[in-house]
Amino acid sequence: MSSVIELGDITISMAFKAIKNVHLTVLPPDGKVTLVAPLGTRPEVARAYAITKLQWIRQQQAMLNAQAREAPRQFVERESHHVWGRRYLMTVVEAEVKPHVKLDHKRITLSVRPGHDAAKRLEVMHEWHKSLLHALVPKLISKWEPVLGVKVSGYFLQRMKTKWGSCNHHARNIRLNTELVKKPKDLVEYVVVHEMAHLLEPTHSERFVALLDQHWPHWRECRAELNALPL
Repeated sequence: MSSVIELGDITISMAFKAIKNVHLTVLPPDGKVTLVAPLGTRPEVARAYAITKLQWIRQQQAMLNAQAREAPRQFVERESHHVWGRRYLMTVVEAEVKPHVKLDHKRITLSVRPGHDAAKRLEVMHEWHKSLLHALVPKLISKWEPVLGVKVSGYFLQRMKTKWGSCNHHARNIRLNTELVKKPKDLVEYVVVHEMAHLLEPTHSERFVALLDQHWPHWRECRAELNALPL
């Protein structure tokens, strides 16, 4: 069951699920607001709760509006790109070879066939980004499985508009945003740990917070840094 709460200029998407506590979230990049309440919660009670959080919602939306945005990438000569939190300039080589990407200490070299447009160049870069994450993520999962006492059945990489990651508690797998390849590796590890912790506690309950406090004590700082980086 889902519905919408209208509070002046703020629209809140509301849903009811089998959880214990209310979860109110302001999602990047455009500040969409969602409220998930326990099954059986009366709509007027959920609305009253949302009203008490209006100031906090506006603060979160203002932070997102003020956050730096990456201009759309065109994948052209001397364009800036980030990998693992570091800025590189792009060199484009047009040649009759299989498209590929090479990274050195100064630049990213994108090799494409003549006539490949921005959409094709984006596709090549996205596949390269996934290859970098595929080289890192299994190592992080293997590192944290014995620490958390969980077993991940698999992981998936995809573009995600509003989340850095997600966890399917029942299927025992995690899903990660390919945009993470642009962020420092310690922040990528935080997201992996966060999603793996959901295998122990599927909601953002007090128990989940306690798990993060135990295994990643500086998680609040990591979350703030991750959300402050350009969208």
